[in-house]
Amino acid sequence: MAFATAALLYQHFGLRWFWFVVLFLAPDLSMLGYLAGARIGAWTYNLAHTYAAALVVLGAGLISNLTDHPRLALLGVGLIWCAHIGFDRLLGYGLKSPDGFRFTHLGKIGRDKTAG
Repeated sequence: MAFATAALLYQHFGLRWFWFVVLFLAPDLSMLGYLAGARIGAWTYNLAHTYAAALVVLGAGLISNLTDHPRLALLGVGLIWCAHIGFDRLLGYGLKSPDGFRFTHLGKIGRDKTAG
């Protein structure tokens, strides 16, 4: 639902789809935090996959009195971010536990999700 809503709003504001495609997977760069260990990885991943942060950016674009370009950039980034999070949830990827990447608030993910 969030993915579709964000995509429809993106279209409504007349934003360029090129940027939607280019930036859609950007929040997944937060997985690089796992190079520093599971606790740091979970923290960085969850920060980038929490609606609160995305909605702050989106809200800034909605209420700001910036000129068109910066305002539309904030709107676009916020909507793309919300769409990404919604798409992840649709696929069953949730917020991560410090126990490891495959442990989420929606349950286990990966090949061994039924094991243990």
